Amino acid sequence: MTTVPGFARRIDAARLPALLSAMPKAELHLHIEGSLEPEMIFALAQRNGVSLPYPSVEALRRAYAFTDLQSFLDIYYAGASVLRTEQDFYDLAWAYLEKAATEHVVRAEIFFDPQTHTERGVPMGTVVKGLARACHDARVRRGTSAALILCFLRHLSEQDAFATLQAAMPYRHLFIGVGLDSSEVGHPPAKFARVFARARALGLHVVAHAGEEGPPAYIWQALDVLKAERIDHGVQAVHDPALMQRLVAGRIPLTVCPLSNQKLCVFPDLRRHNLKALLDAGVVATVNSDDPAYFGGYVNANYRQVFAATGMDAGHAWQLASNSLEASFAPVSEKKRWMGQLVECFESFVK
Repeated sequence: MTTVPGFARRIDAARLPALLSAMPKAELHLHIEGSLEPEMIFALAQRNGVSLPYPSVEALRRAYAFTDLQSFLDIYYAGASVLRTEQDFYDLAWAYLEKAATEHVVRAEIFFDPQTHTERGVPMGTVVKGLARACHDARVRRGTSAALILCFLRHLSEQDAFATLQAAMPYRHLFIGVGLDSSEVGHPPAKFARVFARARALGLHVVAHAGEEGPPAYIWQALDVLKAERIDHGVQAVHDPALMQRLVAGRIPLTVCPLSNQKLCVFPDLRRHNLKALLDAGVVATVNSDDPAYFGGYVNANYRQVFAATGMDAGHAWQLASNSLEASFAPVSEKKRWMGQLVECFESFVK
């Protein structure tokens, strides 16, 4: 379990919302296509001559009433159809990274779904180069460290994932890892064993969505078959005591997304979310926004709302922020620097 320093315990509860916003943090579970706000969808549709099935921004927002993961994905993929050019992908990533900088995100590890775009005829290079250019500019202009993680769509075949990995090889220097996302139930991680083995052989980091709607067995597969270094979501782990022991003993991070879990009815009532239980059990849990344009809030909103709902305190805030920095794939020297900033931030909130 992360050791909570004494000064964190002395922070007044009334100052907690401000602390959550101000503390330096990493965001490790963010789908860049899921940061596509309705206003940008309409602007890009107009730029690219794309016809949308919604008459207005307001009508599109009203459609964001999801009952499960699949009902969200249907709208998510429709929204992504407006992304056509390298400049579109740059503008998308830059808008997120500017927002992240204002929320004191010092490190962002950004998921992208190339298959969503290549199947529409958008070249791989168009996607990767646009996103990577925004990451470069974020470091230069805003001091934000950002990196890309290429995700495979699990509802498609492993053969398709292999083809995607191969198509991305000319841009290998522009992304740091691979992940697994999209419809979880019925698509276990083991389906992608060989392509993940290939990715590891190429020196790529490995993460995977597991245990959001799927069972704890999917988390075991992600760890044992895919050799995942982090589990994205993972909230169903609490139903398997042996799995919980493994997560704690191995300090295997979970990238938890509270507002996403609420919006997709994993936890219909945020007061029943198990984030506090995960932390108190010693799990290296983190807070992230997943698809913020669709789920009602960026990372600071996720922090504020789950803390207000569950009664977590400044000690939990320290755990979550320090966990996020530890769990990132950033260089050790940068992690140490950010931890120093975290200490300074917390000390500034002590009366």
